Amino acid sequence: MCEAGTEVYAHALREGRIRDEAAKAAPCLIDAGLLHPVIGDPSWLEPASPATALHRLLRGIEERIAEERRREEWLATVFEPLLRAAERSRTPADIGASAITLLSGVEQINTAITEAMAEAKQEMLCIQPHTHQHGTRGQEGQASSIGRDQALLARGARIRTLYPHTLRHSPFVLDRYEQLRGDAEARTLDQVTDRLILVDRTVAFIPADAERTLALEIRHPTLISFFATTFDRLWHLATPMYPDAVQLPVIDGITPRQRAIARLLVEGHTDTAIADRLGLNVRTARLHIAKLAAQLGSESRAQLGYLIGQSGILERESTS
Repeated sequence: MCEAGTEVYAHALREGRIRDEAAKAAPCLIDAGLLHPVIGDPSWLEPASPATALHRLLRGIEERIAEERRREEWLATVFEPLLRAAERSRTPADIGASAITLLSGVEQINTAITEAMAEAKQEMLCIQPHTHQHGTRGQEGQASSIGRDQALLARGARIRTLYPHTLRHSPFVLDRYEQLRGDAEARTLDQVTDRLILVDRTVAFIPADAERTLALEIRHPTLISFFATTFDRLWHLATPMYPDAVQLPVIDGITPRQRAIARLLVEGHTDTAIADRLGLNVRTARLHIAKLAAQLGSESRAQLGYLIGQSGILERESTS
């Protein structure tokens, strides 16, 4: 009922009746049975009882809802054999295509992850190669993700996260775990894969572009099994960080971060590639390379690779 109709109906209730000219601005009142002509004098209109009118209108809504439900049941009955036939005719390619969805935009990605976590009952497995703690987007993302993580933990599920060693002492990461209550653990490795979120081993989310504005939502059983196996093996190789931290060893004055850089230098990676693999910015990676060169007495990049090999620091790491 429009605002004008409400005012006319309220006036009719107060006065007991109104002229039919006054109701011309709100014809819906007569159509809905809220006003009706006075017997013997049709130039006047009387209001129907609000309780009677409300009951009649609600009954009409209930009848329409019941009719829609009957229609829903009829459609389900008609389409059930058709759905079964379509399912039997699906090829493996069809199944694979429908099990992978491209998500576009940060909002759509976060919504899909939140919906998947809302249905989760067992666990969430994550690989986080970077942490974006600066700016409004990072702060908002931290707040929203902590809320949904805590809701998952409150249902008795667990969270396992892998980070690179470079984030072992990150206040941003440590503060996150201090806020969570429940079965949440974190471990670290020299290098981790790109970002992965695996929920209840049924749905996974991975980036689809370098800017993290595109992502794939994956429900293909074979791919899910591969992701879960990869995570489990990396988890067993990783060093505990939270809740009980295991200190990484310093061998002959060479830190774990410097050894990771040394290994990548020997493999021939550029400064940019080393920074990306270890979750560092390029400037920080170059500072560590310079410190490593100074400790080994290197005067050039080529000599540094040779001295790393001669020092035996990577071999001692494998036996420590």
